[in-house]
Amino acid sequence: MTENNGNFLGSLPRFLNQNTIFCYLLKWTIICILVGAAAGTLSALFLSLLNLATDFRNSHPQMIYLLPLAGFFIGFIYYHKGKGVERGNNLVFDTIHNPKDVIPFKMTPLVLFGTIITHLFGGSAGREGTALQMAASTADQLHQPFQLSHSDRKILLIAGLSAGFAAVFGTPWAGAVFGIEVLLMGKIPQKSIFPAIAAAFIGAYVTGLWGVGHTHYHINFVPKISMMGVLYSIVAGLAFSIAAVSFVRVTDLLSSIFKKIEYPAIRPVIGGFIVLGIVLLLGTYKYIGLGIPVIVAAFQQASQPADFAWKILLTAITLAAGFKGGEVTPLFFIGATLGSALAVFLPLPVGLLAGMGFVAVFAGAAKTPIACCIMAFELFGVSCGWYVAIACVIAFLASGHHSIYNAPENKSPKHLLFGRLGI
Repeated sequence: MTENNGNFLGSLPRFLNQNTIFCYLLKWTIICILVGAAAGTLSALFLSLLNLATDFRNSHPQMIYLLPLAGFFIGFIYYHKGKGVERGNNLVFDTIHNPKDVIPFKMTPLVLFGTIITHLFGGSAGREGTALQMAASTADQLHQPFQLSHSDRKILLIAGLSAGFAAVFGTPWAGAVFGIEVLLMGKIPQKSIFPAIAAAFIGAYVTGLWGVGHTHYHINFVPKISMMGVLYSIVAGLAFSIAAVSFVRVTDLLSSIFKKIEYPAIRPVIGGFIVLGIVLLLGTYKYIGLGIPVIVAAFQQASQPADFAWKILLTAITLAAGFKGGEVTPLFFIGATLGSALAVFLPLPVGLLAGMGFVAVFAGAAKTPIACCIMAFELFGVSCGWYVAIACVIAFLASGHHSIYNAPENKSPKHLLFGRLGI
């Protein structure tokens, strides 16, 4: 009897530990299903509306003449109805680092329709910011029903970010890593890894269930890595870091200028007139909206040397003035066209350089080199691995503290891997 009791008591801690793990997995599986389903559904709705808006604008290019009026509508709505959510992604990041009030759910419809209007009338913006804000603000509504602690609420929001990113780009592994890496992994609990991965895959899967597809990119040829290939990748990475820093600094500079205008609703009006003037001056619509056709073309033939610079300027004006959207797709445009243009000077295939720039400029501007490498593997295949990895790491390191996400905790260039190496 004594021996049996001893065996039972001796096995009790193991039983409790297994029970704790089971309860943890069960709880977060249920939460991740809800978060992933919500993120996937919202992203499917958003991408469908965005496609309709883009197609309509392409069929009626004169819509851009109403961009200043659309800007006033967005500015007016956010000024009078968007108090507390106007900081967008940075509000989400601040809440993760220092959880306080629940992110208002009104962020979801406001950023959704604000982004659609921006694209419908010709603003130059992306889509990831919208997906991240919708997913995070929706996910945050679950923390009270599930009675989550502050630490669990952080995990909930990280899962929301991962699901939103994965759903809008169709890259679940990159989305899972992005949700953790963008917040500096060394400060994030390891318990967030499972929810981030689960929510990302569910979000991407649900978006696909709704029949919403994603753009496919193809690198025709990847040469075998060599010392010269490494050198060319380093040079390209430095160029991509300059583009990333330029985008961040120009956007920050213009934001500070626009903020001097006291009435916020006027800021996007002025920005709209400036964008309209530049588009008319250039005589082309290739730099407005997402610019997906230009990105696809960059993988096939060398882009014009000025393409990336005009996209930097027009996107910086659009976002700094107060229009809604994201920075990531414009960064894809900037990187792909810059890399494609570099093919004239660097003896690497144009498609490979476009793919390297596609993710490396993003890595430099968002401080997420690992997520960007994984994204490249998901989008282009693993054959480009060495070239992409070198370009992303160089762009990340050379761009310093400059980041599109300017919450204080996200401004440091330190990353878990490089921080531990003392870099």
